[in-house]
Amino acid sequence: MAGEKLTIALAGNPNSGKTSLFNALTGARQHVGNYPGVTVEKKWGVAKLGGNDVTIVDLPGTYSLTAYSPEELVARDYLVQEKPDVVVHVADAANLERNLYLAVQFLELGVPLVIALNMMDVAEAKGLSIDTDKLGKLLGAPLVPTVARTGKGVPELLAAAAKVAAERKEWKPLELSYGHDVDQALNELTASLNGGGREWEPLSPRWVGLKLLENDSEVKAQVARDPSLAALTGTRRQELSEHIRSTMDDDPEGIIADHRYGFISGLYRQAVTETRGQRLELSDRIDKVLTNRLLGPVFLLAILYGVYEFVFWASETPVGWFETFFGWLGGVAEAAIPEGLLQSLIVSGVIDGVGGVLGFVPLIAFMFFAIAIMEDTGYMARVAYILDRLLRHFGLHGNSVIALIVSGGISGGCAVPGVMATRTLKDPKARLATILTVPLMNCGAKLPVYALLIGAFFAAQQANMLFALTLISWGLALIAARILRWTLLKGETAPFVMELPPYRMPTLKGLLIHTWERTWQYAKKAGTVILGVSVVMWALMTFPGLPEERVASWESRIEAAQTQEAKDELAHLMAQDEVRHSVAGRMGHALTYVTAPLGFDWRTNVALVGGFAAKEVVVATMGTAYSLGEVDPEESESLGDRLAKDPAWNPLMAFALMIFVMVYAPCFVTVVMIRREAGGWGWALFAMGYTTILAYVLALLVYQGGRVLGLG
Repeated sequence: MAGEKLTIALAGNPNSGKTSLFNALTGARQHVGNYPGVTVEKKWGVAKLGGNDVTIVDLPGTYSLTAYSPEELVARDYLVQEKPDVVVHVADAANLERNLYLAVQFLELGVPLVIALNMMDVAEAKGLSIDTDKLGKLLGAPLVPTVARTGKGVPELLAAAAKVAAERKEWKPLELSYGHDVDQALNELTASLNGGGREWEPLSPRWVGLKLLENDSEVKAQVARDPSLAALTGTRRQELSEHIRSTMDDDPEGIIADHRYGFISGLYRQAVTETRGQRLELSDRIDKVLTNRLLGPVFLLAILYGVYEFVFWASETPVGWFETFFGWLGGVAEAAIPEGLLQSLIVSGVIDGVGGVLGFVPLIAFMFFAIAIMEDTGYMARVAYILDRLLRHFGLHGNSVIALIVSGGISGGCAVPGVMATRTLKDPKARLATILTVPLMNCGAKLPVYALLIGAFFAAQQANMLFALTLISWGLALIAARILRWTLLKGETAPFVMELPPYRMPTLKGLLIHTWERTWQYAKKAGTVILGVSVVMWALMTFPGLPEERVASWESRIEAAQTQEAKDELAHLMAQDEVRHSVAGRMGHALTYVTAPLGFDWRTNVALVGGFAAKEVVVATMGTAYSLGEVDPEESESLGDRLAKDPAWNPLMAFALMIFVMVYAPCFVTVVMIRREAGGWGWALFAMGYTTILAYVLALLVYQGGRVLGLG
């Protein structure tokens, strides 16, 4: 860098000691004027470093980079238009959390940054012990403790700034998560801003989208130069504002600020020790208990168990209504439609197949309601914080917690957004390990299978069983991750900051909207994807049908039967023979050579094959398979009742099946998403292969082990 003239911009909150630092750096070599067109004071000077002159520009004191005031606009415009070699953010160490808000915005902008942690003497006098090395690593920016008033640390700061400036790195914006609603809108805005060959350099389209959501007048004016783009982004901003106002009684700016402070809170907890009692805000007081190293996990397990108890208790009656309704609907269809293929398609393929999935809508809705409470109050972020400590021991990154929870860490998520959530992990090996383990979580699609089998065989222990399945899935995911990090994905885990936004009182309207949105997605899936797969599975279980001579043989036997009971029994056996002779029946029977040690019959095999399309199809296919074998039009009992009465089934087999469904190959959409995020079909096929083998081994151990112990 010999001969190069560097430019360093000094930025920071008012009263952070920025002017003292500027004076210490430049001495008498200062100039004062005004920025063009505004009355904001402009100060610049020269510092000496290794015989070279370094230009120091003292930016106006600001609290934010959003264009709320002339000072903030001047500071931001200077950074964007002049692009100094490095920005030195002067932060008051004694008021660290408030001062880091501006630092986070510099990181979101992507400028090369060095942080001067000023007034360290005051911070120490207040009883604060700051691990500057750790804080610098977590922020991803060098951090130098200074006391500008006495000149302490100033030479080290200048050297650190010169080193960063000499690296000439490209701007790399920090990407925080601002919650599901804002993230979704931000992704859409980024895609819109990225299109049409538009240039935003040195700004990233994501940063521009973020400022639009913060209602930044200058950025809005910039985007307004393209009327079609302004209309598109304006509509999306309005939609988000109305959604957040109706669900959280807030606005996007408030939500974004909360998540920034949540990020800062996470930094603070990891890098700062308060050696004297500090005045605590309400959120801090609650966190003292809920995120306590010992009490936190106990509260988490208790809350999780309480959620499951609530979900099963609250949904029991409405689930019964749904089962009764679909049973009645099937009876009406049988009475209204002449016997034949059309009746079979409507009753067995559509009503029993899709109805078996829709019957669990109340249970799914109450689960989403409970999850919405945890998210809207801010407790879900605490769950991630508590589990973060655990995950580190298994080689996963802290952000893995979010991906695992989104995938069904608390039963009811989905692996597809879970895989996408791993994009926030910057550690590539931890990210890949997370991608390969999120399918082991109990997504919402597995819930109907659990609800069906738990209701049929473990009715007295419903919450206990779902609680146990949750713990098993977490245990398997962590063990799988540890093995992957020991073998295929060796390496150190990068540092991580967990966001802890302040607690909020959720609104009933917001909870209902969030519950409705997710429940509707589930119901819509049942009415589209699952309906289509159910019809296909019905066709596979219906055709080609029995040969004519075999039909004639059955009919003659039925006709010859002496009692109505004997006729019904023979008709039932004939129906079973028809399904057994179908394409799916033959396939299911062929697979019994493999799955017989697990206790699975041919119907279960067919259902598991269909479950590769979507796990809900397991229930839908079983509903169709057992319906096709049913010939008594007066009997409209639920699938769970049929399984409970079937002598081929028992609790041990049901538990082995739940373990198999929990672990075996992720659904097709998740596999495609793994291929996209992991970078190739190799990892997607690996995910399918290792999970299916693991599922087989575990189900085998459960079933055969249980039989040895006399449990089935």
